Amino acid sequence: MGLRHVFTVIDCNDVEAQVSFWSALTGLDKLGEAPGYAWLSPQVEGASVIAFQEVPEAKSGKNRVHLDLHTDDVLSEAARATQLGASEVERHAWDDFHWIVMADPEGNEFCIAGGGAKPW
Repeated sequence: MGLRHVFTVIDCNDVEAQVSFWSALTGLDKLGEAPGYAWLSPQVEGASVIAFQEVPEAKSGKNRVHLDLHTDDVLSEAARATQLGASEVERHAWDDFHWIVMADPEGNEFCIAGGGAKPW
């Protein structure tokens, strides 16, 4: 039978605010909700889901797991994420791969990454 990746769950204090941010950022649709939970996914059977669960405590410390979002235009997507409420944490490059570490409105880190010539 084996295992398969179905949900990536992000702890948060405000589920609706996080759903709004991540839906606008990724273009994913809100597929469902329950008290203290909501989930986003493209409307494709078997697609991975980003879920949000309400927790009482605020985020503290660096994430041990994060999402990498890939694009052909790292700088434009990072600027768009910032306009949606994210903040830039730091920039990195390794050979022809580069990424910007971002934080969502509740401080959860994620990366916007791409290849090609370093844009900064």
